[in-house]
Amino acid sequence: MFALKVLSHESVPGALAKVERYRLLNEPAQAESICRDILAIQPGNQEALIGFVLSLSDQIPQDKKAFQNALAAAAQLSSAYDRAYYTGLVWERRARALHQEGSRGSQYSVYEWIVKALQCFGEAEASRPPGNDESVLRWNTCVRFLAQHPGLTPRAEELREAIVSE
Repeated sequence: MFALKVLSHESVPGALAKVERYRLLNEPAQAESICRDILAIQPGNQEALIGFVLSLSDQIPQDKKAFQNALAAAAQLSSAYDRAYYTGLVWERRARALHQEGSRGSQYSVYEWIVKALQCFGEAEASRPPGNDESVLRWNTCVRFLAQHPGLTPRAEELREAIVSE
């Protein structure tokens, strides 16, 4: 069996640039691997952690475990804004992946997951740094997605019948 090699601390800036490059090349598994290498030597590196969340969420359509792993990674982010924003992004990507599958009955889950993303983006908006409207942009994207897909609806609440006693 081969052993993993350890990155030098001096190589981290270049490795972070490669994370972005591999994500742009639609090679999220490569980006994820690089983030793991960075986080092995700098566990608190927020830029690597964000890249890790993003590369995992890129893989949600192919890997169902990627969703839970991305949520767990997002929970490790140090700022409340980042935790809310990236958690929302993970929920949104999960919803979009399920929508692309087109599974029967999935419209309810897709709707609920988009609403979960909206809740996270709303939370992020409340704690965003001045001049940072990323959460507003994601919010608007989700709202437009729901408007473009009117078949996405919440589950109908069951109507309970009154108990009639004699």
